[in-house]
Amino acid sequence: MPTLTRERPASTPDPLPGSPRLGAADVLRLGLHGLRTRPVRALLSALGVAIGIAAVVTVVGIPASSQQALDDRLSALGTNLLRAGPGQTLFGEEARLPEEVTDRVRRIGPVQAVTDVGATEATVRRTGLIDEQETSGISVLAGRPDLLEVLQARMYDGTFLNAANSGYPVVVLGSVAAQRLGIGEIDPRQPPQVWLGDRWFTVVGILDAVTLAPEIDRAALVGWDAAGDHLGFDGHPTTVYVRAQEHAVPDVQQVLGPTVNPERPNEVEVSRPSDALAAKELTNQAYSSLLLGLGGVALLVGGVGVANTMVISVLERRREIGLRRALGATRRQIRGQFLAESVLLSALGGACGVLLGVLVTAGYALSQGWPVVIPLPAALGGVAAAALIGAIAGAYPAVRASRLTPTEALA
Repeated sequence: MPTLTRERPASTPDPLPGSPRLGAADVLRLGLHGLRTRPVRALLSALGVAIGIAAVVTVVGIPASSQQALDDRLSALGTNLLRAGPGQTLFGEEARLPEEVTDRVRRIGPVQAVTDVGATEATVRRTGLIDEQETSGISVLAGRPDLLEVLQARMYDGTFLNAANSGYPVVVLGSVAAQRLGIGEIDPRQPPQVWLGDRWFTVVGILDAVTLAPEIDRAALVGWDAAGDHLGFDGHPTTVYVRAQEHAVPDVQQVLGPTVNPERPNEVEVSRPSDALAAKELTNQAYSSLLLGLGGVALLVGGVGVANTMVISVLERRREIGLRRALGATRRQIRGQFLAESVLLSALGGACGVLLGVLVTAGYALSQGWPVVIPLPAALGGVAAAALIGAIAGAYPAVRASRLTPTEALA
């Protein structure tokens, strides 16, 4: 009596349930083989992921380098500098600080050093033939010899004000002021001169940029006595700089206003310059968050490109899929092959993107004079994120490939 056989249901997962399993190395080789057969397409797809990862690494790396540079500068300059200046009176006018302000501030226990500068009404020009209104945004300040030490500033060229020259018509220019006046260096044999007020002043020094007191960069500094003798300076300071012990800075900041002007403490504005720098860094980080989101969008577009590539690859390789299925490959093995190909494609793009992001970050940081800082989580996370996107992008094409029966694939 003939034996009746039934056709294998279409839902049967594998034609040969006893087929051997593929090891991880075999799956990896199959994935690499798929990439090698179409290198140009693989390169273009990986490029989309690489651009997204590079954008993310750069957006994370540049702010990290900037923050490290700021921390280094603050460590070198100190965060214990306080600045006191005149505020507004009850009538909306600018207040005036008392003349003996530095002596009062020195009596505060944790204060280590104090100095002041005073604004004059004089203007500085390269020659007396230039109109007085053409000030180039440069202020003329009366300063003391200890200003350099209190601000922890450095000389770019020449010397600073001292006990020997403070009473004479000599001037020290801030970095920006020197640039605007066209003075780049000091020749000791024939030092440059500028027209200050109604007479010539000899330029004896140029300051480096003062990070914690940028107003000094745009100033011409003359001695306190010389300002009174030649420029009609009234002796009232306009800015007081105080160095205090690090642990006592908040306490000194609270009592500095009443100490500077006991009668009207509300007319004194006290600030901490390092806080302004930190606030500026927070603003930069806000922009970095926006750029990080844009980098994420670029990464998403790259993932869509990988998914598109894998879908096309499945359509083009139907015969290969059908042949492997006919020879005993399981659906799991087909899925693993295409999923491995997608993950390898994205991981390759991620690795290239991390390298590109590191190079861009390093180039920009070095051009700004910053230390190069690449957060390790950003580098490792970039590759991991790329691999994850590859797995997500390749899931649908891999499942679609595994569902093809040998007859459908070879038709």
